[in-house]
Amino acid sequence: MFMEKILDLHIHSPYARACSPRISPDSIARICEIKGLDVIGTGDFTHPDWFTLLNKKLIEVDDSGLYQLRDASSKTLFLLSTEVSLIYKEAGKTRKIHLVVHAPSLAVAKELNQKLTKRFNLKSDGRPILGISAPKFVRFCLNIDSRFLIYPAHIWTPWYSVLGAKSGFDSLEACFQEEMINIHAFETGLSSDPQMNWQLSSLDDLTCLSNSDAHSLENIAREANIMELASLSYANIYRVIKNNLKIVAGDKEGLLGTIEFYPEEGKYYYDGHSQCSFSCSPQESRRIKGICPICHKPLTLGVNHRIMDLADREKSDKAKFSSPFFKLVALDKIIAKSLGVKSRSAQKVVKKYCELINRYGPEIYILKDLELDDLAIEDYKIAIAIKKIRANELKVNPGFDGKYGEINIF
Repeated sequence: MFMEKILDLHIHSPYARACSPRISPDSIARICEIKGLDVIGTGDFTHPDWFTLLNKKLIEVDDSGLYQLRDASSKTLFLLSTEVSLIYKEAGKTRKIHLVVHAPSLAVAKELNQKLTKRFNLKSDGRPILGISAPKFVRFCLNIDSRFLIYPAHIWTPWYSVLGAKSGFDSLEACFQEEMINIHAFETGLSSDPQMNWQLSSLDDLTCLSNSDAHSLENIAREANIMELASLSYANIYRVIKNNLKIVAGDKEGLLGTIEFYPEEGKYYYDGHSQCSFSCSPQESRRIKGICPICHKPLTLGVNHRIMDLADREKSDKAKFSSPFFKLVALDKIIAKSLGVKSRSAQKVVKKYCELINRYGPEIYILKDLELDDLAIEDYKIAIAIKKIRANELKVNPGFDGKYGEINIF
């Protein structure tokens, strides 16, 4: 019997830079139930202290390669994940590449950590900086266990990604070289969605994943993957991703779709210069030759610009061959907008959020599937906002150079 499950495979721990100290295995499990996630990445298993805590708090479920809290207080399942930052020189250029890594078990993750520790300082950051090239790192992992799953994180962001304008490559093949045969997926990142990535035919054979890359509990599930699976196990998830299985292609098990951030809201959608509060479209950026008109320094070229530079077809060309995707806005953001409150953590926003979760169910269900007639009776403005978001009727002032975009719902 097949089941539909929602997975967010890339988050961080409190040991990564700029991450919330409130993150713990217990708090992650609780927020996943509130959000409506079935499987969550552990984040940062390479950090010694976080890895020790994972061993203490988690226990494997039926040899599945997935883990749950030892006290069985939550149905949330954990899949071992980490993100590494590779910084190295190649072809006369400094490369800064972030990769997501999944391990099939705590034992295998431990072996990787032990071998990495002999060469690198894993304690300095939850996302460790490793002075090793991408193909060498892939081979390093697979020599330990062939079931490691490795793929580029947020592939378009300017500073730390495989196709980024500042330190990346012009293709995945140029980055991974002979190890490209072992790269089976890529992560869209917040500033791009699947449709934008359809413009590159070189990505067709890879599984298009969307994860939250959350640095706080609130941002878990802001992006996620919807899969149809025969049963929940690392092996089944690995098989779907490795073989790019899609339900639209007739597979019984595969990717049903993804949940997406509005890419314009991402921090690197447009070109710009944050210090000067200047941003512009790729077309305008080209007209001004990529130079900030205020300080006359180079602009940070955004994701939209970079995709346009490398695209070899139009957005619509691949749509009929691909899984659907759903652009959503976090429920607490919607509530804050409806109440005219700036902060999503304001007390009355939190109170209304809890009321809606208790009344209707998990957040993702409310945002994506809830029939809105009942909601409209008591919370008309929130219902209208969700309806507009589902219909893609928002206006967004695009993010740029590290600044999030601003969503205008009403």
